[in-house]
Amino acid sequence: MKRISYIITTVLVMGAFSCQKSDFTDAYPDPSKISATTVGKQYSGFLYAANDYYTMRYSHYFTLLRTSVNHYNQVTGWANETGQYIPGGAGTEGLWNNYYKTLLQFRGMEQIYNGLTDAQKAEQKVYMLTAKVFLYDYTQRMVDVFGTIPFFDAGKIGQNGGDYNASLAKYDSGETIYKAMLDDLKSIATDLNTVTLNPGQLAGFKSQDYINAGDLTAWKRYCNSLRLRMLNRVSDAPNFSSRSATEIAEILGNASTYPVVTSNAENILIDVKDVNSDIHSKDLAQTFGGAITWYLQSTGKKMMDFMSNNNDPRLKTLFQAGNKAAGKYIGINQTAPSSDITALVDGELLAIYNRSTFELNRYFPGVITNAAEVDLIKAEYYLRSNNAAQAKAAYEKAIDESIDFYYYVQSLSTDKTYITAGAPTAAQKTVYIGSTDVSWDKNTDKLKLIAYQKWVHFNLVQPYENWADNRRLDKLGLVFETDNASNQKTPPVRFNIPARENTYNTQNYQAIKAEDDLNKKLFWDVK
Repeated sequence: MKRISYIITTVLVMGAFSCQKSDFTDAYPDPSKISATTVGKQYSGFLYAANDYYTMRYSHYFTLLRTSVNHYNQVTGWANETGQYIPGGAGTEGLWNNYYKTLLQFRGMEQIYNGLTDAQKAEQKVYMLTAKVFLYDYTQRMVDVFGTIPFFDAGKIGQNGGDYNASLAKYDSGETIYKAMLDDLKSIATDLNTVTLNPGQLAGFKSQDYINAGDLTAWKRYCNSLRLRMLNRVSDAPNFSSRSATEIAEILGNASTYPVVTSNAENILIDVKDVNSDIHSKDLAQTFGGAITWYLQSTGKKMMDFMSNNNDPRLKTLFQAGNKAAGKYIGINQTAPSSDITALVDGELLAIYNRSTFELNRYFPGVITNAAEVDLIKAEYYLRSNNAAQAKAAYEKAIDESIDFYYYVQSLSTDKTYITAGAPTAAQKTVYIGSTDVSWDKNTDKLKLIAYQKWVHFNLVQPYENWADNRRLDKLGLVFETDNASNQKTPPVRFNIPARENTYNTQNYQAIKAEDDLNKKLFWDVK
């Protein structure tokens, strides 16, 4: 069988898995048994297929984020070496394969749904609407790192009767995909307001939906918060700027019709409820444990100095000072010689991510979107709209929410060994918000303020959003060592498409080969 990632990766990709894989494995061992499943069960398999890339899993963080995105954001440190700005093939291929496995699950659900009667479709509509929200979230991520991907015709081997050649999908431009997703998300936002579920339908939906537990209002918030994120992302792109302003205004001006996440209580998270289930954060111990030799536990000097110098209340919940650093938080200077970095490690001077919050936290949730992210988007929109008062209010509210969010995450940990400070008081938050590099009133470059708070808040918890906004806003001024020994001398602005795509989908890949360039900016990256 050909290994075509956007058609089929293994027999199991058509299987539907919920919180326990064994619940559904027997129902669908291969695509030929599609008639044996249901929309609801396929829905669970679809959500679960993406789990390793939405929760804190070792392979994702170690093979991809450790060597690429988190470096480009300088939220983790590293020792400079030749070839450091070329994203690793194993990591990017893992992301690519997981996305198309997830898309294939969706296509299977779509195929079942399309075969239902109109009455049955009405009963099952909630699954399709909410599945599309999650799919578009993941697709936005893929466009933001690869630029051009197979999408509209991808994953349709079932619809094509198992014909692999007919299922070879062309590549679609990121701009075209964004437009289609924004169009559909707007319709979904309206349709979700018309969905009503009887007790039996609601019980079924709750049992299959492990993200929002069947909460339709939460899905509405997710949908519209995703719309805000995407509309903000394209706000400077010539073909989207007018639409961005109009639709964001429509969303923010009609809270009852288009609700968004407005508080930490409304955050869209994948909660860990049982550490022995398939939805867990146990990989954090493997990811961070003993990883100082890979510098995975450390962060960059710029972030460490920014947080330390302004007495950021998140500092002690996110990090812990080196054992022999006398309480000083020291990060890695990426322009320093490798020997200097090694000396920090050997001398136990380097600050690391707080072990109770991360490494030993078995209940760290998968973070999809949250109130601080939404309010920072609002702040940026209001700033563009010359509404200084609302921009300031959203900015300061976001900081408050971000502080509370990280203390909440730390509180989930059953390990309290490295918790050295309780949640900050309102007065302490006010002092931080008024500090030199944070105060809205003391700084003229308001967009830079927003960019820095996005950087700290997203951190390594929302790495893709962090990298996208860092590229788009270009306000952090991160400095990197030039890799003169490599063809890729500075951090890229996108990932390369996995090499095997040229092998197994040659004709379609060759049509977009010129765009597969680490230094070619995405359509929304216009600064």
